[in-house]
Amino acid sequence: MQRIQYHQYGGPEVMRLEDFAPSQPGRGEILVRVRAAAANPMDWKIREGLLAMVTGRRFPRGFGTDFAGEVVAVGDAVTRLQVGDEVLGGTSPKGAGSFAEMVLAEEEGVVKKPSNLSVEEAAAIPTVGITAFQAIAGNGQVEAGQVVFIHGCLGGVGRAAAQFALARGASVGGSCRARAAGDAYALGIDPVVEFDFDPRGLAGRFDLVLDTAGTLSPETTTTLVRPGGRIIDINPTPAKLTRSALPGPYQVMIAQVSTADLETVARAAGQGMLQVPIARTVSLPEAIAALTELEVHRTPKGGKLVAATE
Repeated sequence: MQRIQYHQYGGPEVMRLEDFAPSQPGRGEILVRVRAAAANPMDWKIREGLLAMVTGRRFPRGFGTDFAGEVVAVGDAVTRLQVGDEVLGGTSPKGAGSFAEMVLAEEEGVVKKPSNLSVEEAAAIPTVGITAFQAIAGNGQVEAGQVVFIHGCLGGVGRAAAQFALARGASVGGSCRARAAGDAYALGIDPVVEFDFDPRGLAGRFDLVLDTAGTLSPETTTTLVRPGGRIIDINPTPAKLTRSALPGPYQVMIAQVSTADLETVARAAGQGMLQVPIARTVSLPEAIAALTELEVHRTPKGGKLVAATE
């Protein structure tokens, strides 16, 4: 078997496509034949060692978390899934290794793939879908008639969050690059502003301000939110976590593994309510170059990078 892995924390230059021997599943784990894997910014943060307190310092470590594929073996106490099931899901940050021909994952973070989704479409949704769903339906408690502002509304999480909010009967405004404003309007987002907008024109209009880019200033968010509203930031830093612990509407949200939430996300994608665009699909041998281009140059834009293993 082959996978993209690295033998020390660092930049994209540490990644290698190498042979590896997948472990057999332990209690509560499944072994999946990966058909497609999708990249998320969190993946290179893990590879850089920014989560080393969680991921540890045992190497080699596999790259990537999100995948779709077929279950080939199950461990003890696995109850929902069986050999032969087509699935989608993610590994834990400590486990990782989805950019591979085989990956080991906990059953809790994996669900059955809707039959009408391709493996590429399925691999694209776990992280962005569950983060967006928990921000909108969980922490944000968005209800029909409310108004949501999404900073970075055409990013992976932002686009998914807009779709979930609109489906719940909320109206959505957001920020994006000027040249992409037409895409935001087509999604149902209105008003649409640029990233460096003046918040005074939108003062006090929003029940929820969701910062998916992590770049809104405290002054901007407090200007946008109405009394009693919520501010959610999905980009944790020590300073933001400290601010989140103080009284007030601001909260840093870290998505949690939830089988029920992932099933909801998968069902929404299967029904066409959630659509996560794919900007580029490459083979596993081509993936390191594509991942490096995405990380360094942020290209291609407009969707996910997916590696297909077949």
